[in-house]
Amino acid sequence: MSSSLSPDANDGEAVRRDRILSSKLYFDVPSSKVPVIYSSSYDISFLGIEKLHPFDSKKWGRVCQFLIAAGVLRKDQIIKPLEAKKNDLLVVHPESYLNSLKNSSNVAKIIEVPPVALFPHCVVKEKVQRPFRNQVGGSILAGKVAKEKGWAINVGGGFHHCSAERGGGFCVYADISLCIHYAFVQLNISKAMIIDLDAHQGNGHEMDFAHDTGRVYILDMFNPGIYPFDYEARRCIDQKVEVVSGTTTSEYLKKLDEALEVAATSYDPELIVYNAGTDILDGDPLGLLKISAEGIAKRDEKVFRFARARNIPIVMLTSGGYMKSSAKVIADSIENLSKQRLIDTESSPHRT
Repeated sequence: MSSSLSPDANDGEAVRRDRILSSKLYFDVPSSKVPVIYSSSYDISFLGIEKLHPFDSKKWGRVCQFLIAAGVLRKDQIIKPLEAKKNDLLVVHPESYLNSLKNSSNVAKIIEVPPVALFPHCVVKEKVQRPFRNQVGGSILAGKVAKEKGWAINVGGGFHHCSAERGGGFCVYADISLCIHYAFVQLNISKAMIIDLDAHQGNGHEMDFAHDTGRVYILDMFNPGIYPFDYEARRCIDQKVEVVSGTTTSEYLKKLDEALEVAATSYDPELIVYNAGTDILDGDPLGLLKISAEGIAKRDEKVFRFARARNIPIVMLTSGGYMKSSAKVIADSIENLSKQRLIDTESSPHRT
């Protein structure tokens, strides 16, 4: 049988390619910036209603505040992304899904905050969807920056429960899938690896790349005893590593070392998207694992060493983490990456 795409599939790929090439989300970043991406528009403030979900909806801004206070970077060095618009989102999401988000009750279910259903779409779009779309813009841009600089950290994103046609688990848009599709077209990349170390299974990107065998390799290390229990998506994981509730730091890091050894001999990617959720932290009410803050820093260090040793550009996304302490844990880990010289947060001098 021929492996070529059907005429309809070819047309769909051509439309996707045109949308990516016409997008404004990739732009030239001044040399005075470092590969850390964030905008104050990431943070969600919605009459206090956001506090009904365990996620710290101002986590992203607090990460940057900690990094600035620690002297890791300056505010003017941070890259501010553009908001992903409808045409950008259509690269992965069908119009039917985007239209479903005009119903506030659908958005409320996805972000797991029922009172959001009571507000008109115009309010929900501004207060909830726009912050997420800005983070999506950051994840997409991170691919370009990583290719140019060797690494990029989007202080946000990592919405790994959202697939092209379905959101859930506080994930409205499929930023990981979008990042990779943009990289395929704009960066002349043909092979990508997703390393998903959030406590939860990354069922969204797994469904999106279920039939993209060869172009995307997925290593997912997750707790099988918690949400989302998506057994169909689990069949799409190239390298599945299960870490049960109560797993300790030493057990976790040993499993990670073994997993990275296998990944190193299984696939040779041109881009790594690292979903670095901190919901593995001891005490996290949803992750149910027992990893110390130091263990998370060591985890991130191991993944960056894996990428840098092989000269593979790496995008890091912050993903889940449901404790107020998560922001400081993320900042401390990024500071450690800088101290270990796995990332360089010294920008080039301003040109006059």
